Amino acid sequence: MLVTALMILAALAVLIVSCRDNAGQSSTGAQVAGATEDINAIAEARGLTPTDIANAVKTYTPSGRHDEYYLFASGGQSGQVYVIGLPSMRIIKQIAVFTPEPWQGYGYGEQGTMDVLAQGGTAANGNPLTWGDTHHPALSETGGDYDGQFLFINDKANARLAVIDLRDFETKQLVKNPITLSDHGGTFSTPNTEWIIEGGQYAMPLGFEYSSIANYETDYQGMITFWHFDRDKGRIDPEASFAIELPPYWQDLCDSGKLVSDGWVFCNSINTEMATGGVELGNPPFESGASQNDMDLMHVINLKKAAEVAAAGNTTDINNFPVITLDTAIAEGLLYFIPEPKSPHGVDVTPDGEFIVIAGKLDPHVTVYSFDKIMAAIETGTSDTDQFGVPILDFDAVMEAQVELGLGPLHTQFDNKGYAYTSLFLDSAVARWSLGGSFDELNDDPPWTLVTKTPVQYNIGHLVTAEGDTVSPDGTYLVSMNKWAVDRFMPVGPLLPQNFQLLDISAPGANMPVLYDLPIPDGEPHYAQIIKADKISPWDVYPEVGWNPHTQAVNPDAAKQGEERIVRDGNNVEVYMTAIRSHFTPERVEIREGDHVTWHITNIERALDATHGFTIPAYNIHVSIEPGEAVTFEFDATQNGVFSYYCTEFCSALHLEMMGYMLVEPSDSASAATD
Repeated sequence: MLVTALMILAALAVLIVSCRDNAGQSSTGAQVAGATEDINAIAEARGLTPTDIANAVKTYTPSGRHDEYYLFASGGQSGQVYVIGLPSMRIIKQIAVFTPEPWQGYGYGEQGTMDVLAQGGTAANGNPLTWGDTHHPALSETGGDYDGQFLFINDKANARLAVIDLRDFETKQLVKNPITLSDHGGTFSTPNTEWIIEGGQYAMPLGFEYSSIANYETDYQGMITFWHFDRDKGRIDPEASFAIELPPYWQDLCDSGKLVSDGWVFCNSINTEMATGGVELGNPPFESGASQNDMDLMHVINLKKAAEVAAAGNTTDINNFPVITLDTAIAEGLLYFIPEPKSPHGVDVTPDGEFIVIAGKLDPHVTVYSFDKIMAAIETGTSDTDQFGVPILDFDAVMEAQVELGLGPLHTQFDNKGYAYTSLFLDSAVARWSLGGSFDELNDDPPWTLVTKTPVQYNIGHLVTAEGDTVSPDGTYLVSMNKWAVDRFMPVGPLLPQNFQLLDISAPGANMPVLYDLPIPDGEPHYAQIIKADKISPWDVYPEVGWNPHTQAVNPDAAKQGEERIVRDGNNVEVYMTAIRSHFTPERVEIREGDHVTWHITNIERALDATHGFTIPAYNIHVSIEPGEAVTFEFDATQNGVFSYYCTEFCSALHLEMMGYMLVEPSDSASAATD
């Protein structure tokens, strides 16, 4: 597609030059000039350069033509997930995850979504959690490659994980971590999705009981949780999951080993100083107190062996959740430390699993570690430990290379040409650098060297390449996830959008242009993953009429066409309704004040995109019913009166007529009628 686009661009350039030089010389020339001069005039009027036109050709995807890739991006404090097409950079969908979302009827009465949200627990005051801070989406993998079946994402604010089924792009499960209140290093999948990794963030007493911060070094801990994923059920199995207690450093991001390093997990940490803040008391502020040491500590975890220790029951229970204590982790050889550049943020394993790349925010280098050297150092043993007794491996013995890239390196991704790409927050740039080892033969650049830097706008955090953290990256596109937009878009007041920029990384060497800017109207999106579109096979409509998306089977209570009815049992009323263009059946529902109502609706449509919505004013109920779907919601008829329910999704020419009346008879008149 890219080659074709460039050919078109080249032809266009020739025609524009031709029309400038030869306009009016012949009838054919005049016709060509007339056709192309309009294009030239448009470009001049809009101030477009040849580069602008080239970028437009590379990204333009005509309506009706599908993109090459899906990009799944965190929605930040929206608590949701964005789905974006590449290279068009069109936002296709927002997946409701941790936050009620009205268009999809997520959290507005429908039994299944209410049950999912309830799985996420409650706030400290017992009220429902109605927001989340999504950070790191992770696609399910088979053999270290994305398989397009499931998507996972964490909620940093409340230490929760979500499971999204990519057959219908809907959230099926929320899991609340029972031992901590906040996470950052989640979610990350192992190469065959047996485990979903959730690293912690800020140290606290596990189980979140009170302890004075004066007891920080004795009562506060870090943690990492390994959630077992049952692929057949499409659910995390908390009963088969476990955590490991860690020292009270602030664990950050993690990455799972792959191929030769499969079975190991690598996490970085900050605040190995164990600073506790208190600037109001005259103590150093966190940002300086947690940045004193020359090096922090990368955590190297033997997950394969840890799973065996947990399965053997060599754990302690915290809030009824199995935790491998720090002493057990040390005794069983599950945990090792390696010095890493100070204040690291990213840890990324190369596609072959041979190297681990660390970027320290306060170090202009990326540091590359050899997995083989790490294994040799563990085998040799070390007498050096931290104050809690965790073995510390010798830095020089395990370090492979350091590459100076620039200011504020954060995260690294990879391509299929032997290059790595690192975000430079302070430089506002993406650095391309060449890998060594088995990657050395894939390009002409010397190994372990900076090749080029492309400026981005502005202050890039995460970045993502096409399938760039799998065993087989594509090497086509990179998306820079920038924290600031500043002057890039129309002014919208003091709160500005984030900015996702698309870069073309298909050519080797120094050519790595920015193609497109995409404003994101939610803050603060963090990480994303890019998967080939043909790896995902979503349903067009649900497989059968009466389908329950939360059990992925036909709901036995689903209303059937021709069997619509209203059933009363004392004060319990059950409504069986069907929806089809352009009416609900029944169109009148008469109940009494004080009734408990259970309402079933089945969308009996089988046509693509024939979605219906349903709402009852004043009762805060709204559901979205996709073709074939059956939904159930319940409520108490606490308010009497006349309520006009209607379809909220424009579905036909007679959409406005797709309505009905719910009549709630006052309790006094109902009693009088009974008497």
